[in-house]
Amino acid sequence: MKPTVVIGTTFVDIKGFSRNSYDPQGRNLGDVKFVHGGVGRNVVENFANVGTPVSYVGMLEDSAIGLEVESHLKEIGADLSYAVVAPDHGIGIWLAILDEKGDLAGSISKIPDFSYLEAHLKARGEEIVRQAEAIALEIDLNEQVAEMTVNLAKQYGKDVYAIVGNLSVVLARKDLIRQTKCFICNEIEASKYFGKELLGLTAAEVRDWLPDAAEKEGLRSVIVTMGEQGAVYYEKGAESAGICPPCPTKVVDTTGAGDAFFSGTVMGLVRGATLAEASGYGARLASATIAREENSCPVNKDFFCCQFMETK
Repeated sequence: MKPTVVIGTTFVDIKGFSRNSYDPQGRNLGDVKFVHGGVGRNVVENFANVGTPVSYVGMLEDSAIGLEVESHLKEIGADLSYAVVAPDHGIGIWLAILDEKGDLAGSISKIPDFSYLEAHLKARGEEIVRQAEAIALEIDLNEQVAEMTVNLAKQYGKDVYAIVGNLSVVLARKDLIRQTKCFICNEIEASKYFGKELLGLTAAEVRDWLPDAAEKEGLRSVIVTMGEQGAVYYEKGAESAGICPPCPTKVVDTTGAGDAFFSGTVMGLVRGATLAEASGYGARLASATIAREENSCPVNKDFFCCQFMETK
């Protein structure tokens, strides 16, 4: 199997864990940790931790923390031959506060300079996409990166799986989303994309609504994650939509759960799983991730069952 190419960002997350009930106006005792993060980097680590070939076309930095991130990704088996090493502003910083339940209470982000990545794709994009099994794209980096990636994937017949960020590109360029193999988002993002409030609906209600909504938007397949209710999926040509139940676990830190669900789902689809089976892989990986303080799943080389062995 060729590597799945992940195009995205690297962040260093500074996480504060509140020991008691979190008071946004007061002093909170707890713990503070520095964790490797970033949507693209998280997805790469998830792939490598379960033994799926992955190549990172992401932002790194020629600094102490940049070299630390690079060393770790190489150690777990990620291919960094196409990564972008910027002299500065290659890595972002995310400051996050987690309440006593492990849920995000507030955050501030410093964004990397994406011009380095844009120039890199202009110079080597064809080479990168041509050798890929599929593309996992952090689509909201900027419009230029998203458009170049989607166009190159179309040129070389590669599937694109888009992971949503701040919706800046997604809402402005729905034409790019229509060209992806599967659109994976949470219920808040889906509400904004489809123009319908989904919060407060049951998974069954979203399942019944999703087929018509996806058809109207021209989407080939879509998955909407709904937290404790699991996820709802729909694929064009299938008889009906379905519900993927959650995998209950003790919550330690919910950050990285969406990246893990995306990773497990895409890895399943690349290996030949159905959308329902792939959603199950995503749910299992998300469950394993929120049970730990890190932003990615634990190492598990036997994660995939034998029926989805590598294809040549």
